[in-house]
Amino acid sequence: MTSSPTAPPTTPPPASPVATPTPVPPPPASRRRLAVGLVAALLLLAGLAWAVLHQVLLAGHESTDNAYVQGHLVPVTAQQAGTVVAVAADEHDRVAAGQPLVTLDAADARIALDQARAALAEAVRAQRVVYADAAALAAQVAQREAEAARARTERERAQADLDRRAPLEAGGAVTREEVAHARSRVAELQRAIEAADAALAAAREQLAAHRQQTDGVALAAHPSVQRAAARLREAWIARARCDITAPLAATVARRSVQPGQRVQAGTPLMSLVALDALWVDANFKEGQLGRLRLGQRATLTADVYGRDVVFNGTVVGFGAGTGAAFALLPAQNATGNWIKIVQRVPVRIALDAKDLQAHPLRLGLSMVVQVDVQTPVAAAPPPAPRVVDGRLAEVLQRAEAEADAEISRIVALHGGARTGAAARRR
Repeated sequence: MTSSPTAPPTTPPPASPVATPTPVPPPPASRRRLAVGLVAALLLLAGLAWAVLHQVLLAGHESTDNAYVQGHLVPVTAQQAGTVVAVAADEHDRVAAGQPLVTLDAADARIALDQARAALAEAVRAQRVVYADAAALAAQVAQREAEAARARTERERAQADLDRRAPLEAGGAVTREEVAHARSRVAELQRAIEAADAALAAAREQLAAHRQQTDGVALAAHPSVQRAAARLREAWIARARCDITAPLAATVARRSVQPGQRVQAGTPLMSLVALDALWVDANFKEGQLGRLRLGQRATLTADVYGRDVVFNGTVVGFGAGTGAAFALLPAQNATGNWIKIVQRVPVRIALDAKDLQAHPLRLGLSMVVQVDVQTPVAAAPPPAPRVVDGRLAEVLQRAEAEADAEISRIVALHGGARTGAAARRR
């Protein structure tokens, strides 16, 4: 039996790929509408975001970047003429209150002080003689009074003798010559009384005139002594002013004095800057001032430290006028063509002392200020930063006290124990 041959398997033909439709690009007008819609949507979203940001964050604040650090720039000037013999402080040095800065040649001041001492001693001695003359004048008045009284007594005795002899003349018991001598004696004593009265009046007037200069006034309080004492006090203070000291603790800036320089009274020598009492003058636009109040809190950043360092401050004052009002050449807006320019008013902001100590600032540095206008204002805002240092007043008071002690010593020395005690009581 024969088998039929097996037919080979047939492979199916490969499937043909499915044809996909080619996208048809939109017409140019549709693309423009789509772009415009996207831009409009982005602008709308940006506007909404800005409105939300302004309402949530910026509506309660007023800010400006036109702000600069300010402080007290204390000038150190010569108070009298002299030659500089020493300069004890240099630029950028930190000086303490009372530290010597500049020393002037004190030779002329010492000579003037010695002359004032001598003038005071001379005035005290001269017035001591005047006070001593008062006792002599009083004794002279007493002597004139005694002389006048003796003359009256003698006249009364002579008048009594005349009264006894005159009736006896008619009876021949007393001669006419004796009666004439008695009358002459009475007339002579009357003239002596008139002369004694005149001398007594002159002595009393002289004593009264003398008492006008001395009565009720101690020797130390006499005008001539006081005038000499004032000159001594002036010379003493002039000597003290040869040593120029720092009136406050500060940093030296703008030193212009050199050893050997001849300076006159009022010559600027250097300046002192109190870096621990700085503030910020923020120049806000006039449209921003309506929401600013004293006592409002502020946050500040300095360009020197960047945004990572934030200073805290408080609004403590507003300028009395705009910057243009106090310019060297104020604007004359009433003449010619006029263009409106937004004005700015300086607002003083006191810095927190702790922030200022942790991150020191310098005069003129740029600041960015943001004032919180929504937080309620404190009833009593803190005071504006001030340099309060009584060192200069203490130096002057000490010099005057030393001068007064020297005056009392000279008065006691040349005026005697009694007048010296009176000067000390005064």
